[in-house]
Amino acid sequence: MMPFNQFKNMGDWRKQWDQFFGDEFWNGFEPYFENMQTQTNLYKKENELLCVMCLPGLVNPEQVQLFVRPQQLEVKGQINLNIQGYELIEEGIAQGEFQRTFELPFPVRDDKVDATYENGLLLIQLHRHIISDTKRQIYVRGGGNKEKG
Repeated sequence: MMPFNQFKNMGDWRKQWDQFFGDEFWNGFEPYFENMQTQTNLYKKENELLCVMCLPGLVNPEQVQLFVRPQQLEVKGQINLNIQGYELIEEGIAQGEFQRTFELPFPVRDDKVDATYENGLLLIQLHRHIISDTKRQIYVRGGGNKEKG
């Protein structure tokens, strides 16, 4: 017996509702649909964050774009399973372009981000930006005495 999938025909009824309600109706639901596209876990240590994103079928990891702001991570890319010669009858793996933005629990450094793609998973390691309250002396270098002549 096949398991019941309540979202199986979601695309069909959404097309029909688009005609009835218009595109603006769905704008309020976009964050929910966005979260269905890419499965993501965010882990935290004292001074690190690890974002693990499921991206099956990614042919070229360089096609993924990462943007880091002080307390935000943005990931853009495209998932394409490239299955040819078959008709899709049930979709559980979202395909197409995706864009996810994550609010981070603390500021991170934009100069120390490690991202790797392995076995269908994108691993993004971020490091806490630690703002020091200590006073550091800055030495002033002399430009030398230049005489006009």
